[in-house]
Amino acid sequence: MKQGIIVKVSGPLVVAKGIGNARMYDVVRVSEKKLIGEIIELHGDQASIQVYEDTAGLGPGEPVYSTGMPLSVELGPGMVGAIYDGIQRPLDVIREQVGDYITRGIDIPALDRKKKWKFEPQVKNGDKVVGGDILGVVQETAVVVHKVLVPPGLSGTVAAVEKGKFTVEQTVVRLKTGDGTVDLTMMQRWPVRRPRPYQKKLVPTAPLITGQRVIDTFFPVGKGGTACVPGPFGSGKTVIQHQLAKWANTEIVVYIGCGERGNEMTDVLTEFPELKDPRTGESLMKRTVLIANTSNMPVAAREASVYTGITIAEYFRDMGYSVAVMADSTSRWAEAMREISGRLEEMPGEEGYPAYLGTRVAEFYERAGMVVCECAGNRKGSLTVIGAVSPPGGDLSDPVVQATLRVVKVFWSLEDILAFKRHFPAISWLNSYSLYYDNISEHLNRDVSEDFETMRDEAMKLLQQEAELEEMVKLVGVESLAQSDRLILKTAKSIREDFLHQNAFHEVDTFTSMKKQFLLLKLISDMHRQSEEALQKGVTVEKLTAIPANEEVARSKFISEQKMESIKAVGEHMETQIQKLIQEVTTENA
Repeated sequence: MKQGIIVKVSGPLVVAKGIGNARMYDVVRVSEKKLIGEIIELHGDQASIQVYEDTAGLGPGEPVYSTGMPLSVELGPGMVGAIYDGIQRPLDVIREQVGDYITRGIDIPALDRKKKWKFEPQVKNGDKVVGGDILGVVQETAVVVHKVLVPPGLSGTVAAVEKGKFTVEQTVVRLKTGDGTVDLTMMQRWPVRRPRPYQKKLVPTAPLITGQRVIDTFFPVGKGGTACVPGPFGSGKTVIQHQLAKWANTEIVVYIGCGERGNEMTDVLTEFPELKDPRTGESLMKRTVLIANTSNMPVAAREASVYTGITIAEYFRDMGYSVAVMADSTSRWAEAMREISGRLEEMPGEEGYPAYLGTRVAEFYERAGMVVCECAGNRKGSLTVIGAVSPPGGDLSDPVVQATLRVVKVFWSLEDILAFKRHFPAISWLNSYSLYYDNISEHLNRDVSEDFETMRDEAMKLLQQEAELEEMVKLVGVESLAQSDRLILKTAKSIREDFLHQNAFHEVDTFTSMKKQFLLLKLISDMHRQSEEALQKGVTVEKLTAIPANEEVARSKFISEQKMESIKAVGEHMETQIQKLIQEVTTENA
């Protein structure tokens, strides 16, 4: 290792000189404690290093050792179900070895070097392979088959292949290339700041089904798309992230706890092993990778945690899986950037954030996508990125929110007003938007119903009309409105309370399939249409509000998926009761 010496220490920033052949983003070991750090600025023979551990007690004159390698992650069997810190150190293993607190300078490999995995080869001697081709498979968990890939950029002919149980460091395939022979193991390393290659990026055409009605129906995100969830403290960002991680129809979930409170990560760690995946019946942890870099962990490692998570996600995407990344929250990452930038004495941008904030945010979200993987075939994989943003006071003009909105295609605007009304998810139906409607409409028409889009548009129109009428109600009162306007308010209330409002902790209501969402929306739509007909024949809104069917409609969302056909029976009861009202009025008039 090339050795230099420390000349300055400023919090997580250490300045050293004399590091031979130093390059940007090289990993270094700082002091005799071997604290891990990364070179982020070079001036002559001086290198500025962001240290990913506590620098208390460091001083000038202490040594700095360069590894000559960029910050990289280990990719291979053993990642699914693991809990890592921001620089991919396994927290469960650290706890077993040193207790509840991370000892400074501790260096434990991300992948277990002793555990043996059963390798089933998918190639034979003489096969020609290129980067991204599948060499073999390992049953990593009950639900995840880990595909061992040829490292990107490597190609050749299989000279030897092994079958049996091996550690991640043992050779499983010997590859003959133009430069000689290469021994391939089940593990590969990849620099976190460099996106993994692919053949082609495609337009997302399939929706990411989350089971959250306000998202799937009104503001969907495509598989391989990008979304952001900005909102003030207490508006439910973390609960939404948890819900998406639990229920989204993806095969792998990478959850990045970036600078949020430790108790929120604790909720994930305690809930996920207990929760059953609705598709497989197994624990959710068997398809989840957790990156925990909470607010009491070193601030510099927040940036690393985001890149660590997205690189792991790209690796599973390259296997052909559908992967979702939940980043909670990118505001804490941006604050870490601001702190490091200030210590580097860089010219600040808006609100003190570095001028390159927008570029870094864009680089992160650009790594999402539905792609044709790098391989000899036509294997496809998707990587969806959903980032929470925590602007101070819920101010959407915050630079982090604005930089994020410039690159993402879905905006779920959380509002504290809705949260204070106990309306969850507190996603504003008037401010949010999705740019994936056109891309996924064919999929929804085919798999759900051809009427789905029409009903969604009608429901949104009613919610917008309600917002306009509410201003009038504040001035003249609801009694002054026409019967038709009062019916709009009644139906919009039903859409809000019976459809958009969802209980994350209710056994049935926590997840709603697209088929059930369609039936619920159709029920409310039919009720509005039949009520309009009743109004024309002289029935008042007061009488329509008093019928028992209103309560039946409200309770329909608690009907289980197995019995959702009974929602149609609710619609029949409703129609019967409205028709009875019409007959009564007709008889009275006669």
